[in-house]
Amino acid sequence: MPKAEEGALVFASLLLAFASLVGCTQAPKDVHFFAEGKPEKLSDWHLVEARGGKLVANAGVVPYDLNTPLFSDYAHKFRTVWMPNGAAAKYDAEGPFDFPVGTVLTKTFFYPHAASAASDAKAVARNYDVSRDFAAGSADEALDLANVRLIETRILVRREHGWEAIPYVWNAAQTDAELARTGDAIPLELVDDKNAREAFTYVVPNEAQCAGCHVTNVSAKQIEPLGPRARHLNKDYSYAGGTENQLAHWTKLGTLAGAPEPAQAPRDADWHDAKAPVADRARAYLDVNCSMCHSPTGPANTTALDLRSANANLRLLGECKPPVAAGRGTGDRLFDIVPGKPDESILLYRITSHEPGVMMPEMGRSTTHREGVELIRDWIAAMQGTCGA
Repeated sequence: MPKAEEGALVFASLLLAFASLVGCTQAPKDVHFFAEGKPEKLSDWHLVEARGGKLVANAGVVPYDLNTPLFSDYAHKFRTVWMPNGAAAKYDAEGPFDFPVGTVLTKTFFYPHAASAASDAKAVARNYDVSRDFAAGSADEALDLANVRLIETRILVRREHGWEAIPYVWNAAQTDAELARTGDAIPLELVDDKNAREAFTYVVPNEAQCAGCHVTNVSAKQIEPLGPRARHLNKDYSYAGGTENQLAHWTKLGTLAGAPEPAQAPRDADWHDAKAPVADRARAYLDVNCSMCHSPTGPANTTALDLRSANANLRLLGECKPPVAAGRGTGDRLFDIVPGKPDESILLYRITSHEPGVMMPEMGRSTTHREGVELIRDWIAAMQGTCGA
């Protein structure tokens, strides 16, 4: 081969290698809104992606958090929202915001690695320590994949016909999540700081099961978001640009319209904040874990229980209220809540159990939330009064 041709081939090879290198370091693609269908990979959406040892939210994808989160077998969660340019959600003080068509919410469930069992593929940490969840220098906007194990990412997408839930399960390599329309069951083992272990099965719900929690109005019969509501979002968040109240931040971004100043918006307590009154913490805990069903419009409205934090009627809250039709779920107890007597209260009995047909909530967990049980126990124990025969 002539030297000129050989040199040209070498030069072409170098150009190809350079192009490949540039392609690997290019900025991520824009978010892809799918108006229909269910992509096979989470990465097809370009919402949150595993890159450079981190789970990163794409440009324009805003992370958020809740004052008190739903309990999900001790999983930590990374939540995001994305809306089309120029679109905004309409504020609502009580119910879900009115999100525009094109909105996509993600919720990634993950666990910190168990420090004492790093080589055990099933072992995950049982704690509330988030100090090592996020990558250094990213505030709370990118997870550090060296310290956490990704389990699943659930998508709620607002399409023309309404909201649709799409579940994805992360692969073993932690590089992408794959569509899991029929759900999944993942054997894991919770390991606490004293190396005590509890084996359990983490259940990824199938598409139909999502409606079990997300249909909060039995008349409308449509799923809707649970977390992004005023009382849950009204808190500060550590963004890359600084810490700011989430309602104020969304308003500043132009993605929320009609919201008042945070001080005038409702706010649930942080269930884990020992400085807050125990009643406020317990009501926030029941609100986020139970009120999607136990409300005047929810699937369990026939029980006459209203566990929303805004409900001020103690009878509807369960105080001295006999069950409507709980069957063996009563545990032979007479009232939902007996003031001063948590062990005689059906509410405590049901949230302590993880037996199908007895446990509450009915889905979303395979373990008992010990700290949540203790909170509700302390709350009931502090109540005054007696229940008549």
